[in-house]
Amino acid sequence: MGRLLLLFIALPAIELALLIEIGQRIGTLETLALIVVTGVLGASMARSQGLRVIARVQEQLGLGEMPADSLVDGLMILIASALLVTPGILTDAFGFLCLVPGFRTVVKREVIRRFENAVLQNRVHVESIRVRPDEHREPPRDITPPRDET
Repeated sequence: MGRLLLLFIALPAIELALLIEIGQRIGTLETLALIVVTGVLGASMARSQGLRVIARVQEQLGLGEMPADSLVDGLMILIASALLVTPGILTDAFGFLCLVPGFRTVVKREVIRRFENAVLQNRVHVESIRVRPDEHREPPRDITPPRDET
């Protein structure tokens, strides 16, 4: 609950204070221009990187590989684009960081480390089913109840 409070109250308050301070130093119009430029630049960068990730996912699936790293990259790029179109200095900084491949690699390693620790501590349970590419599996049956048409 404390993290949500921090996210929805403290972060916007800090962002607002930073924008006011920057506005006082460089001017209101310049601050608004900065917000627009970072939003447009960030959206453009996120779009180009997102398209590359989609192509990589399709290539990996075509080769029968699991595109886990690429999917995490795609998620981080999606988060980056949301942060970059949100007005603010901290959100823009973190959004641009999410677009840096090296930063994404560090985040992926940390997420994997935490997930492995959670599995070892029995906080997360994992089940997997291995299916060979040449093995045929029956599609799942439709188990929705029939409609009552009275």
